[in-house]
Amino acid sequence: MSMKFKRSIFGFIDMIKFSHLTQNRAKHLSMGENKDVSTNFKVNNLAESLHPLYMKAQLVKINKLNPMMTEFVFKRLDGTKFPFFKAGQYVSLQTKINKSLVSRPYSIVSSPEEALDNVLRLAIQKSGFFSTYMCEKAKVGDEFVISEPCGDFTYSPIRDKKDIICIAGGSGITPFVSMAHAIADKNEDCPMTLFYGCRTLKSACYLDELNKLVSDKFKLVIVTSDEKNDKYESGFVTSELVQKYCDIENSTIFCCGPENLYKFIKKEFSKYDLPIKQLHIEESCCKDLDIENPKKFVLTVFMEGEIYKIDCYENETLLTSLEKAGLNAPNRCRGGVCGWCHSYLIKGEVKINIQKDYRREADKQFNYVHICITYPLSDIEIEVPKAY
Repeated sequence: MSMKFKRSIFGFIDMIKFSHLTQNRAKHLSMGENKDVSTNFKVNNLAESLHPLYMKAQLVKINKLNPMMTEFVFKRLDGTKFPFFKAGQYVSLQTKINKSLVSRPYSIVSSPEEALDNVLRLAIQKSGFFSTYMCEKAKVGDEFVISEPCGDFTYSPIRDKKDIICIAGGSGITPFVSMAHAIADKNEDCPMTLFYGCRTLKSACYLDELNKLVSDKFKLVIVTSDEKNDKYESGFVTSELVQKYCDIENSTIFCCGPENLYKFIKKEFSKYDLPIKQLHIEESCCKDLDIENPKKFVLTVFMEGEIYKIDCYENETLLTSLEKAGLNAPNRCRGGVCGWCHSYLIKGEVKINIQKDYRREADKQFNYVHICITYPLSDIEIEVPKAY
């Protein structure tokens, strides 16, 4: 079958114009201004303000909350505001201690609204190397590097039930103070009941601040384990106690505190057979292994064209070894979740904390590890990106 096409005079004119395309382009280019194209775009500036990756900040105030807990107030050195965040998120705080470049994640206590006034509050419990340093040695005027807010220990109206149950143990109260503020400021719309488990009333933190936030959207239940008071509950935060105040099956549960609390809560609520997404446990950092006389190995690090040979020990994560050597390795959660410390294992045998192994299957196949949960079992060669 033959087909006939109708010729168009306009198409013919277009072809003539096309034949002069090169000359026309050269003509218009020669008429342009001879100056560099601007790289200052509004969308880039917005992205930088929302996701600054790392910020230099100064410690401006220290508040002693109890013998073991201290609150630290920071402001950005450049005077700009901290990025707005979701209540429940954390930041990674970094500083140099002697030869070590150390960082730890801490939940944000302050409200998202305070970030817009260049205020960021963190509460730190005196426990462990860096936290003890902060509580004993840090002073007003000290400068730190703070990461952008991270983490998904936050309320999501798409994923979560309308009502939320929050269970805090000890220092685990910190993200829930921020959540309570976000509800009061109408940045979150989720009725919240907070069960705050503490040994005694004197050991509790932020009670005055939390009591001022109590409303029809936010209820506070204090539970003391070592003393009794007619105004508060006593004992532990059991499922029976929670059911007394809330509808467990029609609520999403958030839990933050020590590892023992997580084990207790998981067991307590197992009888309800809740879906995985209905119980959120805040991940804790991967700790040193309890090994007597740990073996020492050589850790060869390839980082941005440089090669470093440092010591590493079988009881410490590769991240800890890198920090002790003063190498600026990327990290945030230190619990295997975020993947920020994703590195390529070139050679050597390692042990990975299986309970915290959140790597993608492709990473496992092609020998990538999260150095915050990885321990050496031999001499190691690894390629690690630089944080900044």
